[in-house]
This record gives sequence, structure tokens and C-alpha cells, in this order.
Amino acid sequence: MKRILLLSVLTIPCMVSRGADFTIQTNQPRQTIRHFGASDAWSMQFIGQWKDEAEQQKIADWLFSTENDAQGKPLGIGLSIWRFNLGAGSVEQGEESQIKPGTRTECFMTKDGTYNWNKQQGQRKFLKLAKQRGVPHFLAFLNSAPVYFTKNGLATNTGRGGTINLKDDCYDDFARFMATSIKGIEEHDGIHFDYICPVNEPDGHWNWLGPKQEGSPATNREIARLVRETGKEFKKQKLTTQILIDESSDLRCLLGTHQTNWERGYQIRTFFTKDSVKTYLGNVPNVPKLMVGHSYWTNTPVPYMRQIREQLRDSIAKYGLKFWQTELCIMSNDQEIGGGGGYDFTMKTALYVARVIHHDLVFADAESWSWWRAVGEDYKDGLIRVYTSDQMKSGYAVDSRLMWALGNYSRFVRPGAVRYEVTSDADFDPYGVMCSAYRNADGQWVAVVINYSEKLQEFSLHLTGNARQWQMYRTSDVSGETLKPIGTTNGSTILSPRSITTFVMN
Repeated sequence: MKRILLLSVLTIPCMVSRGADFTIQTNQPRQTIRHFGASDAWSMQFIGQWKDEAEQQKIADWLFSTENDAQGKPLGIGLSIWRFNLGAGSVEQGEESQIKPGTRTECFMTKDGTYNWNKQQGQRKFLKLAKQRGVPHFLAFLNSAPVYFTKNGLATNTGRGGTINLKDDCYDDFARFMATSIKGIEEHDGIHFDYICPVNEPDGHWNWLGPKQEGSPATNREIARLVRETGKEFKKQKLTTQILIDESSDLRCLLGTHQTNWERGYQIRTFFTKDSVKTYLGNVPNVPKLMVGHSYWTNTPVPYMRQIREQLRDSIAKYGLKFWQTELCIMSNDQEIGGGGGYDFTMKTALYVARVIHHDLVFADAESWSWWRAVGEDYKDGLIRVYTSDQMKSGYAVDSRLMWALGNYSRFVRPGAVRYEVTSDADFDPYGVMCSAYRNADGQWVAVVINYSEKLQEFSLHLTGNARQWQMYRTSDVSGETLKPIGTTNGSTILSPRSITTFVMN
């Protein structure tokens, strides 16, 4: 293989860029990688009830499988955390919910306060399919409190303003609902939730501008009150599920204020400085020293993408915390790839997102990374594209290079892996070659290499102290190249244009 590649260099030298040497610094460990994931919102409530079992199994294999076919090609991307949207009851309200049918959710709680464990069946089926394929971690997240507890009786904010859509006397009721729901799912389905996020994008300006989907803003003081009630309830019910905060819609809100005021900004220091007596959460049961947020809106201009993540990394470290990136899809400001409208199956979106993953892991020290929707329709928000009919009661799925690009990380960098510093004799180039390296808990080394450029690139990977033999897996626009095994190397190879290659130590 190497000889053939070198021959290609000699015959078409004008198409090959002179490469750089990258060295994994084995004495410079960085963060521990916990998991890679995606969410079930909102498609799985429909797909999980399709009569076509084969399509369900195909989707589950693509998302969760860590098996290989007879040629050693991965069957799926091996997600290691699955985010479950715990619903607020807009489905039961129908048109009165003021939410489009495709983004409504069911609620386990009924109007009389009892629980109906036949709800959210489609989503629960995919919880089981994930567990069957070895997914080790599960996270529940909420966009709204149950409609019975909200101030306007809806799961959408409908222009109320920037305060939480939760009745003042229902904070404890909401906490009890969360505890009862995750206990009920474990009792009925055998799924244990490692984590729960009581609020989602409380600082996002979108969720108080009008009806769109389930959602609620919240001030920091309201979040602190809810998290304290939840911690108290979980302790009372002896739950080990960790309570995460606060799924910020924008990294800038973690560090300061952005399109909001002080009541919803400066979240890192607000929640984890003891001087903030009204909002400090560092002593609440089940609350880890961790901030979770979303990478929306901060990926352009490209130099700024690195700058803000380094600021975030330093602030997180200052307060003794960790950071998880829990949601991302393509937005209107991602103009390099045409914004979010219209689905894209190609490497254009896949490479753009891989560059964000690289920045989040390497410059923000993110311990966990998740995409938004696992399955979507005609928008750049799904790893998988589905085509549906009969009011979403049937359909079929098509994979994308975006899904397999995430798989270059998720399939090979497993929970408990440690990222190590990588140095190069060339300056960092977000339009050229980017390399990050990891050591799995079993000692196996993995490096993920992005070639963002339009050219073949010479590339050399070194592991200090030893020469290694690496198996390579490539994702590109070439037919069949979706985590395709492409041979072995001692570290020197030619990177294909517009590709992602994962090197796994043999």
C-alpha cells in the first residue's frame, strides 16, 4: 500500500502538498473522554413505532453497533451515550399545545397526577435497542416542565419573557416528576439513567420569542432553586443519577452575557463560586463539578472558534470543573457550508462538523461530545436522513457522511480514553490537516486525522518512544469509504483530499 501511494506522489507531484510530522506526546495527558452521543428528539417517537422492524434495526446498528462486517468494516458508529428527551405533554394537548406535531412530546404524568407507563413507547424502544448494542450511558433531558406545572399551561414559552415557565409552588413537584420518571423507566425497561438535565438552553433567546417547540428560559436563580430541589428529591429517593447544568445554548453565556442579561449569564462563576450564595450548587447532592453547554453559533469566524474555546477551557479549569459539549447542529451562521437548510449527505457538512469536534476536544478540553438529533429530515440536524409518509407512521432511512465522520471518533475513542497532546512541526491550519490522539483504557492508541484541504497531503504520525503499526479507517466522498479499512502503516501515509482517517494501533 505504501509503495503504491508513493508512486502516485511521483507521477502527480503537483497534486500533493508537502506534509508535516505530528508527534503524540505520551507524557502530556489531557482530559478523559467520557462518551460520544446524540439524542432521540424528536424522530424516535415515530420511528420506534414503525411496523418495519428492519428499518428500526438498521438505524440502531448505524448508531450504536461496535461490530464489524466480514471485511473488518464497522457496521455502525458505536455511540456511547444516548440522550432521551423526557417529554412535557404537548402531544396530549394536540393543537392547543401551539407546537407543530413533529416536535410535540408525550408525558408520563397524567392530569390527575398518576403515571401512564405506556407513554413514549417509540423512544423507549430505542433505549432498549441502544442497550442491546452495548451503549453504556444514558442521559435524560427536559425542554419544559410538565404542562400541569407551567405558568401558562403550555410546554412552550409563547413570548412570556426570560423567566422560567414553572409555577412558583411546583419546583418540588417538578423534581419529584423527574425522579419518578427515571425510576419508572428503569423498573419497566431496565434502563438506568446516569445523568439528567432539568433545563435545556435556559439562556437561549429563541425560547421566549414565540411557539416553536417545547422550551423554557430560566434565570440562574431559578435554575439553582430547581437543581437544589432535584438534588434533595434524588437524595430522598436514593437515586444515583447525576444532575447536570445547564445545557447553555451558547458558550458565551457560560463566560459572560450574550443576547441576555446578567440573570442568565456568567454561568460558570454563578453556579460554582461559593460567594454566589443564592446560586452556588457545588454542595448540592448528585451535582458533579461540571458544566454542560452547546457549541451553536461559535464556529465562525474560524479563528474565533479556537479563541473562545481556549477561554472556556481556562475558565473551567480556574473553577476546578469539567466541560461537556452536549448538542450541536448546523445553524444559519454556518455560512461556509450554506447554513442549516437542506440536508447534505456529503463531506462538506461532515468535515465542517469534524473540525468543530476537533476544536471542542483539543481547545476546550471537552470530556463528552454529542450531536443534536440522531435522525432528521430536510435540514442539517440529523446524522441520518429519513423519508416518511402517512404522517410519519412509516418511512426509510439513508445514512450520511456526517454520521460516519462522527464515527471516526465515537467508534474508536471509547469511554475512559485519555486525550494526549499532539505537536507538529507546522502551524495549526483549520483548513488543512488536524490531528488529535487518544489512549483507550485497554492501552490501545487512536489518532483522528482530518484533511480539510482539496489536496493529497503527506502525513507522518509518531508515537514517542516506539515505532508503531497502525490500522487506518477512512471516511470520504469516495463510494464505500465510510470508516473503510484502507490498510496499515508505520505512521507515514498520504491523506486523501477532504477526508477523515482514524489510525488505530495494532
